[in-house]
Amino acid sequence: MLPLSNSSSQVKDRGVHGNPKRTITAFDFKKAFNFVRSHVSFHQFAWALILFLLEFCIFLAFTATTRAPSPPTAADRLSPVRRPQLQGTPPEQVSQQLLVPPHHPDDRAQCKYGRVYVYDLPPIFNKKLLENCQDLDPRRSQCAAVSNDGFGPNATTLAGTVPRELAHAWYWTDLFAGEIIFHARISTYRCRTMEPESAAAFYVPFYAGLAVSKYLFTNYTAKERDAPCQNLLRWIKGQPHWKRSNGSDHFLMLGRSSWDFRRARDGDWGTSFLLMPLMRQMFRLTIEKSLGDPLEVSVPYPSGFHPRTTSEVGQWQEFVRSRKRSSLFTFVGGKRGYIKNDFRSLLLDQCYEESDSCKAVDCAKTPCLDGASSVLEAFLDSDFCLQPRGDSVTRRSTFDCMLAGSIPVFFWEGTIGGQYELYMSDQPESFSVFIHRNKVRNGTSIRKVLEGYSREDVKRMREKVIDMIPRISYAFPAAEGGLGNLKDAFDIGVEEVLRRIVKNAKIHTGRDPYHE
Repeated sequence: MLPLSNSSSQVKDRGVHGNPKRTITAFDFKKAFNFVRSHVSFHQFAWALILFLLEFCIFLAFTATTRAPSPPTAADRLSPVRRPQLQGTPPEQVSQQLLVPPHHPDDRAQCKYGRVYVYDLPPIFNKKLLENCQDLDPRRSQCAAVSNDGFGPNATTLAGTVPRELAHAWYWTDLFAGEIIFHARISTYRCRTMEPESAAAFYVPFYAGLAVSKYLFTNYTAKERDAPCQNLLRWIKGQPHWKRSNGSDHFLMLGRSSWDFRRARDGDWGTSFLLMPLMRQMFRLTIEKSLGDPLEVSVPYPSGFHPRTTSEVGQWQEFVRSRKRSSLFTFVGGKRGYIKNDFRSLLLDQCYEESDSCKAVDCAKTPCLDGASSVLEAFLDSDFCLQPRGDSVTRRSTFDCMLAGSIPVFFWEGTIGGQYELYMSDQPESFSVFIHRNKVRNGTSIRKVLEGYSREDVKRMREKVIDMIPRISYAFPAAEGGLGNLKDAFDIGVEEVLRRIVKNAKIHTGRDPYHE
């Protein structure tokens, strides 16, 4: 061993900072003990020791009883991989990331088609639209309609119509609010990821329906109507994950019918969003799809019931199941005098003529979309509800009717066929009645057709409708634990899109973007 130099000996003796090293010996402890003994009596020392031990025991008991039930914080729930990624992240993004459920060991059971990355779009494509809600529709303000994550105002006027314990689950939800609802739900989706490289699919939270709505009802040019959607595509095509797939693993939700985004000529209605070249591979959820487009998935129109738990779903199902119904059928709608041979006028006239069997709600006299409890009451009080086509072939009222346990009566095959099989039985005759509209025009009595169903038939069909209630509802997004094993309309729609994206990737690339 080499001998220490003088300088190194000094460092060893004095320490690295040049201060004399202090050596603690047994003599120090003995000296300290004698000092305490000379200043503190035995009794004082004994009492101090007892108090110290008592306080220590209390501390141990307190921590044992409080630590176990305390839930982990949002940050604690993050996986070790994700936790460091929050360092240096802006506070608003941190709070958003903490909402994301943690990855679980059973991810492949929970998220069998992979995980979803949600783009953080420039605010002009979503948040700014909500902030400028008074400008969304030239006819009236939409601020109430877009509130509460798209659910709208609480339906306080239904307090005497629905069970008191479920009144908080009812809202006056606008039929075109789906884009906001889906954005709120996917932000806390169990299969969301903050790591784009681990995503099987990418969600684009663009409020396309809201963005174009103000251009649809006034004399804007085709270029002006297309501008919001073109701006979005101009932004998204510059994103690296879009470039990687040309949008084939991207999807969004359209809160309006597909037909509002399929303008073929400049002079026609709507925008040409879905016909733009960059949309040729992107999947979309919509309240009414084009039957010939494999990229589209229909989802139920948003209705008013938004449960927080499976218990609330069960309570509502039992309520509509046990409801005593005083009318054979009902029609909720208004005449359209500007339409030649208006079929709704024919239905309303038949209902008035059969007033002992039919309960009519004339939407020309009753504000059906603005908080009238008479609409829900009519559906709750009737075995059947008449459902003609709406402005397009489908109609929001179909879902209002079924949520109340009433059996829908259709007059157009396309009102239900080919649209909502994911949510309803693929055998429509098991839960609905079909009467061709031409038969009604030729004098067929709707009352006589419906009276041909026995009470057992009605009970069986109603049970089918009641079973579908969770599948055609949109659960409250902040629900802790959600609907458990029950899947709502959001879960079913998003899972179907993910399934198609994964299948599409296997066909075209031979790889599985998640299970590989």
